[in-house]
Amino acid sequence: MVQKVYVTYNEIHKLCQASAERILNDFQPNLIIAIGGGGYVPARILRSFLKRPGTPNIPIQAIGLSLYETLGTDDPVEEPGTKVTRTQWLDLSSIEMSNLIGKNILIVDEVDDTRTTLEYAVKELEKDVETARQQSGKGAQQTCFSVFVVHVSSVGLFMGPNHADDR
Repeated sequence: MVQKVYVTYNEIHKLCQASAERILNDFQPNLIIAIGGGGYVPARILRSFLKRPGTPNIPIQAIGLSLYETLGTDDPVEEPGTKVTRTQWLDLSSIEMSNLIGKNILIVDEVDDTRTTLEYAVKELEKDVETARQQSGKGAQQTCFSVFVVHVSSVGLFMGPNHADDR
């Protein structure tokens, strides 16, 4: 059974604040992709701390992925499922996929119990970027992904370019 850990808004705020300098020094994101619903709040808080004077805000896009499922009983506890369901993806009318080529993209979520959702997100985004790169003819420009998670089950914060599987 999944053990729920409750954190306050202030704890999330402090974690984002404490992590922002490292993210700026090590990664310098051009785009934030929040995994909904839990990734929205930390993504927005992070964006505030990543903002530097004289620079525009880092855009935030949202994707929706679901791994959890109810057990079909009166118990409201959800257990991790085995299949990721895509409930929302990038709105290609508001962001052209070619704009993702050669960027540093920070993927934000609130929890990582099994790594399944984050792995799915990175792999699918890599496929989309590769398709866009081939269609645009932008050559060898590399898109890098990094992941920020508020709570990683029994591990801790992790982040690094194209290393969604580093713990």
